[in-house]
Amino acid sequence: MSVAFADEKPRKSRAPKAPDLAVVRSELARTRFVARAWAETIPESRRTSQAALLARAALEAFAEKAAPALKLTAPLVAVRGKLDVTAQQLAKTMGDYAAQLPVLEGCHALTSLYTTLLPGKERSELGAFYTPPALTKRLLDLAEEGGVDWKTARVLDPASGGGAFLLEAAARMRASLADAEPAFILAQLGTRLAGMELDGNAAALSQAALEIALADLITSSGRDAPLFIKVGDTLQAEPSETYDLVVGNPPYGRVQLTEAQRLRYGRSLYGHANLYGVFTDIAVRWARPGGVIAYLTPTSALGGLYYTALRRLLAEEAPPVAIDFVHARRGVFEDVLQETLLALYQKGGTQTEFQVHYLTVESELQAKLTKNGKVSLPEGSGDPWLAPREPAHVPLIKAATALTSRLADWGYQVSTGPLVWNRFKPQMRAKAGKGIHPLIWAEAVTADGRFVFRADKRNHAPYFKTEKGDDWLVVDRSCVLVQRTTAKEQQRRLIAAELPQAFIKKHDGVIVENHLNMVRALKPKVSPAAVAAVLNSDIIDQVFRCISGSVAVSAFELEMIPLPPVEAMAGVEKLVSAGATRAAIEGALRSAYGMDAA
Repeated sequence: MSVAFADEKPRKSRAPKAPDLAVVRSELARTRFVARAWAETIPESRRTSQAALLARAALEAFAEKAAPALKLTAPLVAVRGKLDVTAQQLAKTMGDYAAQLPVLEGCHALTSLYTTLLPGKERSELGAFYTPPALTKRLLDLAEEGGVDWKTARVLDPASGGGAFLLEAAARMRASLADAEPAFILAQLGTRLAGMELDGNAAALSQAALEIALADLITSSGRDAPLFIKVGDTLQAEPSETYDLVVGNPPYGRVQLTEAQRLRYGRSLYGHANLYGVFTDIAVRWARPGGVIAYLTPTSALGGLYYTALRRLLAEEAPPVAIDFVHARRGVFEDVLQETLLALYQKGGTQTEFQVHYLTVESELQAKLTKNGKVSLPEGSGDPWLAPREPAHVPLIKAATALTSRLADWGYQVSTGPLVWNRFKPQMRAKAGKGIHPLIWAEAVTADGRFVFRADKRNHAPYFKTEKGDDWLVVDRSCVLVQRTTAKEQQRRLIAAELPQAFIKKHDGVIVENHLNMVRALKPKVSPAAVAAVLNSDIIDQVFRCISGSVAVSAFELEMIPLPPVEAMAGVEKLVSAGATRAAIEGALRSAYGMDAA
């Protein structure tokens, strides 16, 4: 019996207070940090299995809270070992936090946990990296804009990993069938949604996450969950033109193909095989005519030499419809250094202008979209695809694509510095002497475009002694040096300087280290000084940024820069010879590009 005093009002029952999502996310992030620290204490031989066990235990704890009536199917692969008491408690804590979030967000947080705990070497070999939900949603938005109808679409992720894209696709497919019976919706998803994954642990986790996300359909229909994920090697699968949407974040990195695989995927290969390129070829094979491919992609695929054949394949069979360049703040991508884009291609589409956006990712959940404009593919479809990183680049690209000259037309060829210094350590010298040549390092090219002979950094000796058979290392003709490695935050991506013939003659040749590109004069029609001035200009730097998607400045990309014809360079030559200001040279170059009005 309860008693109320005269001045006390009767108490009303209160609904449970909704969790503060910001606090929950912060605590979950903290436990992820603890989990990574825990993983570092485990020998690498056991770390993968322990990571899988921890992620599975966290998902099971999540399911107990979020879907208590659900019985998860058994893991798709057996995992040896067991978690100690501390790890079990950590998994339960993470699952409890995830259950307080929206269900898809909770699933993303726990399936991605496995990837972050893997040993670095294994993660690189698998090409497995976490995809933030903001990018997952935006990529499927692009697919919708490309015509995907979730009521009928068949969807495949050929490298499904933790299932991020399958989870989002399942939610959209389900929403499009909201008025249907649970059993019908579940059957539709089981028929039209599929993933392939080489890593059985990741496949098992994504299957479990899909079951949690669809728990109410499973329990109310009384049916077993469909098996969405197939464990196996996608490279060995026999494709059929089945899917309306092939989507995902394909693995990156070199791969050693069998002779049969090289024969199969030869149409998209140029030199060594990269997993991303092979998986893009695979996507084209699985997409139906008229279907679309939505991939998270390294920006180097737009301009790199090794993607020449892949660009040609896409241009001919699945031209781009839209591209988003991604700028993510530090920490949004875990362990990923490459610049990234989202790309949408249509199989059997026409080579028309495609839309380019700039996507600013401020957090794992939020992104802001800016339209950059439309551009077209080059006439040579294997050539770099110039795409604007900002709206001001659109008219610049249109002007640049009208120019057909390249460095080869100016009488130049680009190669990398021949000396890989750590293979020749015994031949390094601190002082000049007989048979000793100056060793030119990247720091000899200054930020303001001057050549200064120096070796300032640790392990950088200023001289090199050649031995018998080393003649190929000696550079005996003037060239333009360009730094090969830059940083995204630098004001200019291209940093060049003329290596004077007088300096070379004085020392009877020099040695150029591998972190420099050499723009070498074969039959020069433009002076090296003018070439250096052009490469150091703002307009060429912006053109190069529209070609290159990497902090590395490759010889191939330098050779592909659209340039004015030789006869249009007379004015620039005069200005360079007269020692004109950079502003004056810049103005003459803009005029040569037809950009003076802009």
